[in-house]
Amino acid sequence: MKTVQQKRAHRKLRNRSQFRKKSAGRIRMSINRSLLNIYVQVIDDSKGQTIAAASTVDKELRESLKTGGNVDAAAAVGKLVAERAQKAGVTEVAFDRGAYRYHGRVKALADAAREAGLSF
Repeated sequence: MKTVQQKRAHRKLRNRSQFRKKSAGRIRMSINRSLLNIYVQVIDDSKGQTIAAASTVDKELRESLKTGGNVDAAAAVGKLVAERAQKAGVTEVAFDRGAYRYHGRVKALADAAREAGLSF
């Protein structure tokens, strides 16, 4: 029986290998979540540069959110990062969810970013 950590490590490796095959040099939108907050970055790997970033600890969102660890907060972060990426001239990204399953806060963030104009 695999432990939770082993399952997460396996999922991360599997996702990363598929991501490298399918992304074809596109700009990457990477997420990280904790129990209390969610963070997202839009990264250009060819230059090694972060183009846009947003999180629930940003001053813009902190006052308007009750807590940073729920689906509503993730949707607000997705919308904010999409707006910042579009200001930087990015409309197409490859979604890198890391070892996280695509449901709950991860899905809410992705859906909000799509609605705000990012395509992936």
